[in-house]
Amino acid sequence: MPKLTLFPLTAEVSDQDHLCIGGCDVSSLTETFGTPLYLFDEFTLRHKCREFTAAFSQYNQETLVIYACKAFLNQALAIIFKEEGLGLDVVSGGELSIAHSVGFPLNKVYFHGNNKTQEELSLALDLGIGRIVVDNFHELEMLNKLVKEKGLTQDILLRITPGVDPHTHQYTTTGTVDSKFGFLIATGQAEQAVKQAMSIPNLNLLGLHFHLGSPISQVQPYELAIEIVLCFAQEMGEKFNFNLGEFNIGGGFAVPYTLDSKVFAIADYAKAIIAKMNNLIPSLGLSYPRLVIEPGRAIVGQAGIALYKVGAIKEIPNVRKYICVDGGMSDNIRPALYGAKYEALVANKASETEIDKVCIAGKHCESGDILVKDVNIAPVASGDIIAIPVCGAYSISMWSNYNAMPNPAIISVNEGKAHLIRRREAYQDLTKLDLL
Repeated sequence: MPKLTLFPLTAEVSDQDHLCIGGCDVSSLTETFGTPLYLFDEFTLRHKCREFTAAFSQYNQETLVIYACKAFLNQALAIIFKEEGLGLDVVSGGELSIAHSVGFPLNKVYFHGNNKTQEELSLALDLGIGRIVVDNFHELEMLNKLVKEKGLTQDILLRITPGVDPHTHQYTTTGTVDSKFGFLIATGQAEQAVKQAMSIPNLNLLGLHFHLGSPISQVQPYELAIEIVLCFAQEMGEKFNFNLGEFNIGGGFAVPYTLDSKVFAIADYAKAIIAKMNNLIPSLGLSYPRLVIEPGRAIVGQAGIALYKVGAIKEIPNVRKYICVDGGMSDNIRPALYGAKYEALVANKASETEIDKVCIAGKHCESGDILVKDVNIAPVASGDIIAIPVCGAYSISMWSNYNAMPNPAIISVNEGKAHLIRRREAYQDLTKLDLL
């Protein structure tokens, strides 16, 4: 059935007409672990890691794949990424601490962010982080002071803003001129940053970074930004003897959320990106840098699904049928925040004809708490299980306790076995930090 293509790679329908992931009946899993429930398929996670590594190494042996932790990170996933040989892109002391807690090799960790605190930078230096991606002059000066005080030399990249519009949602566009991120090329700030960074003895400027936004469903924005930044690197080489040793083009690779989504395969992104670099680098007289890419959504998105139990059903004749579930915007704010679209499947009626057009609504006290609007599903009754695919990225990492809702449990499945990788919050957890 077409919708299964959006679910993890191990998705199938059992003889009982139930959705199965990783050899596990998801309806049975909801009986064991409760709902709402988030599920990650380990096979899909590992396959995506290997797919990125293989696709880019086919064209360029000097590519490092680092996972963008903002999509979602916990200890169980960090261990998988470590085992698969990936690096990590962290944007906070918290994400860095999760990586450190599982013994992740910190020489493969890159620290991003537009407003790193002194405490976060100090922690990163003390732990021996691999790269700090400097975002602004304030950070450059603060880092300079810290490395001098600690007697360290730190490898850095500069985040460059190329002024390229990736044609995605305005909230997830980061490479345009009007952005809080990075040093702008157009204003001369990027040139000044290169000059200043190269004058600091305790900082080793290895290369440049840009990130355009997410999700990017075209290759042209990457190609344009690569040309702009490589030409900038060539100019900096002539002016300041700068050598581009690393070239980090960020992430943002799109994934299909709905059946009508049109996105490039990972191999197509790789082919276009490497072809652009191969055409430009010799003509600019540059040495071939180490390429770094930062996929997040494209690794975890398809691997994760959300499972809910149906409660109330409200039908407004000639208007809309609302299917109300026991989660909503506290565990997935993407539809309310970005207008994100999803498909849905009745997990315990997986192959039944999808003849009902419904709106799947959350239980929060907001009219905008709609998870999926106008989706066709099988006829549904209270107690049925709704499965929403492609929920592995950003839904969990943006969880909240809105309406004092405890956050769901998270499990991983593999070869017929399920493991709890984050327990469900209890009501007592909601007050454990309160003081009277």
